[in-house]
Amino acid sequence: MRRLLVGEIINAAAARAPGLTAVAHNGRHLTFGEVAAGAEHMAAVLSAKGLGRGDRVVWWGFNTVDAVPLFFATAHIGAVMVPLNPSFAEHEAKPLFELADAALVVTDDRHQGDYTLSELLAEPTPAGQGPWFVDEDDAHMIFFTSGTTGMSKGVVLSQRTEVIRSMLGGMSTWPRGATICMFPQFHMAGWASTLEAWISCETAVYVDGGNTEEILDATDRYRGYRLYCIPAVWRRVLDMDRSPWDLSCLGQADTGTSATTPALLSDIRQAFPNTTTTITYGSTEAGLVSRMWPQDVLRKHGSVGPPAPTVLVRLDEGELVVRSAHLASGYFRNPEATEAAFQDGWFSTGELAERDDEGFLYIVGRTKEIIRTGGEWVAPVEVDAVLQGHPGISEVAVAGVPDEHWGEVVTAFVVPKPGATIGVDELRRFCEGKLTAYKHPRRVVVVASLPRTGTTGQIQRRVLTELAVRQMQPVEAE
Repeated sequence: MRRLLVGEIINAAAARAPGLTAVAHNGRHLTFGEVAAGAEHMAAVLSAKGLGRGDRVVWWGFNTVDAVPLFFATAHIGAVMVPLNPSFAEHEAKPLFELADAALVVTDDRHQGDYTLSELLAEPTPAGQGPWFVDEDDAHMIFFTSGTTGMSKGVVLSQRTEVIRSMLGGMSTWPRGATICMFPQFHMAGWASTLEAWISCETAVYVDGGNTEEILDATDRYRGYRLYCIPAVWRRVLDMDRSPWDLSCLGQADTGTSATTPALLSDIRQAFPNTTTTITYGSTEAGLVSRMWPQDVLRKHGSVGPPAPTVLVRLDEGELVVRSAHLASGYFRNPEATEAAFQDGWFSTGELAERDDEGFLYIVGRTKEIIRTGGEWVAPVEVDAVLQGHPGISEVAVAGVPDEHWGEVVTAFVVPKPGATIGVDELRRFCEGKLTAYKHPRRVVVVASLPRTGTTGQIQRRVLTELAVRQMQPVEAE
């Protein structure tokens, strides 16, 4: 039986289209042939240094095309690539380095490690290395969770899991155009979306930090077919003058990771009428869980779609539990967390969900974010969805704030539109008929912006709660 190996993806692509551009970033690019050759060279270099199956290789650097040969080189020899956020200060990175227990630390020119990428690439190719035996169940990547609710955990992905995920992501048997990737290389999506492109011999273009002008430049220059942006980036794209760029090449304009309003979806469709739009839901541990079908995006507001192909789901007391052939292997050197989340082939997502009579899923909150107020449970996402329709609100997120009378109070953190004044009584009136009374906000905190995770744009509700506690505001409504 043939094994599913990550390294075979680049070898097959190089055999099919050696001269096509595989990856581009900041004006530099590598062809599929160059990536394949670079991966073989670096695999031999790493192997000569004594690295092999199971050894962790930390990659600590900003986006670069030269990280792609390292990605495939570790796959060739069975080593495990561990990307770290290059923006981390030393004290932030230290516990992750300790957990990774790396055999080698590879960096760019702005970080300290054992070798820089340029040094490894410049070494002569050692003789007598390879071929290497690798099993499809060998770990290949460890991604650290964002740690917004506690200490980061290292999510382990096997070679088989990565290959299956890349095929589920929308594989085509021919190149359709470039994938424009706004995710960094320390994030799972920064490799998952590009691997999806490479399996189809399509170009992957990295764009740093969700810069809207660079996104449109890359789309025009590389004739981007697929553009996936988080809602906040899409809004900036839609609000800017796009006339300097030819964006007629776009075929997919997708979104997800945080709340997506009907207005945003309608605006995307109007701005790019020749594209399809889907909403994707998943996680580092579970991979692709569900995807909204384009024809239902506007019909099923708030849904993340039905389960993806080969994915089974169930609801355990409201929590979404997932089973598939592409789940993570577990958490690195954390058997307690692995046992708690992965049981009998099922993964507990920590998400509260609902499922309608057509099988479409709705994410209504997180088990750790649920608000307990006056003996009642409130899902913040449900209140978010209502308040987003208020005409005076630009952005809003709800979180629970400790209170001696109520246990927690439903608190709305509001970014008002220019000139708007938002008060708690007004918001409670707006919620009448849309939410039962105990779900109405009892406090309003006006903020300049909402704290979000740097990559996916997800709301950091814990940070909002801490902000309100520091302000020590009294409850404004009973």
